Parts: sequence; structure tokens; C-alpha cells
Amino acid sequence: MSRPPRARDKVLDAFESILIEDGERAATLDAVARRAGVSKGGLLYHFGSRDALDAGLVERLRLLAADDVAATQGAPEGPVGYFLATSAHVGSPFDRTIVSVSRLANGGNATATAALTELRRAWADAIRPHVRDDASLDLVLLLSDGLYINSALLNDVPGPVPTGDALDALIRLVESATRT
Repeated sequence: MSRPPRARDKVLDAFESILIEDGERAATLDAVARRAGVSKGGLLYHFGSRDALDAGLVERLRLLAADDVAATQGAPEGPVGYFLATSAHVGSPFDRTIVSVSRLANGGNATATAALTELRRAWADAIRPHVRDDASLDLVLLLSDGLYINSALLNDVPGPVPTGDALDALIRLVESATRT
């Protein structure tokens, strides 16, 4: 009898949650199985080891990242505007995966670090043709980082997180300063 297709995703969702809420040390196979509501054998059916579970999460990041980069490249408002408008942490599946893979990278996982580096490079490649130089690219990427960090840490470290008209004005300012 085959396993339900959602079981694999439930395991990855549980792994993400534990990484985000409790950190990498708490993300044992037993804890992940318990959080996912599957037996340890069920978890091992989909992910034969902790390394395989890590790799599954990194693969999830790569798939979500490919979708995000494609959306950035094809955005009607332009890649810079779209990228900045979507930079705030909103708790989306993509946000959760970025945070959880970051936890793995912080723990020394080279594959996770490489995947995050690839994502950063892909975003830069999508934006680079739409800005005039490397300094302009850095401005866009650093502003995105600030929007993300300020929104992700809003409860702990208040910082500016413009929305609505304020965000639109900021995007227009950046686009006028960086346009090719």
C-alpha cells in the first residue's frame, strides 16, 4: 500500500516548524515524526535519514525559489518593483522555508548555505538587467534585506516596514535612482 502523497509534505512542514520555533537541535527525527503525526517508520519511508530530511527541505526551497524568481522576472510592474514589494516577511510558505533553511545553514549545513547563496544569486541575476550598475543592484538587494528583517523581527526589534502608499513611494524612489 502506498503512502498518502501529503505525508511527505506534512513531514517537511513539521520539520520547518520545529526549526523555526525551537531550532535545529530540537529537530530530531522523533520530534519531526511526532509533530507531523506520523510514525518514525513513516518519516523514514519518505526520508531515510536526517540528511535526507535536510535535503528534502533544501529541495523545497529550490522549487519555491524558482517560482519566485520566475514571478520576479515576469512581473508586469517590473522586477525591481515586484521584488521590493514582495520582500516583507509575511509568513508565506516561501518565507517559512527560507527561515528554516537559514536555521540549517546557521548550524553549518553546507548544502543549505549553498542553496541560500544560489537564491541570492538568482534574485540578483533577475534584477541586474533592470538596474544601471552593481551599486544600484546592491541598493535593491540591501533594501530588500532590510524590509525582510524589519518585518520578520517586528515583534522583537521594531523598524520601518513601509506598506501601501509609503512602500510605493519608496519603490519609485529606488527605481528612479537605479534605472538603466
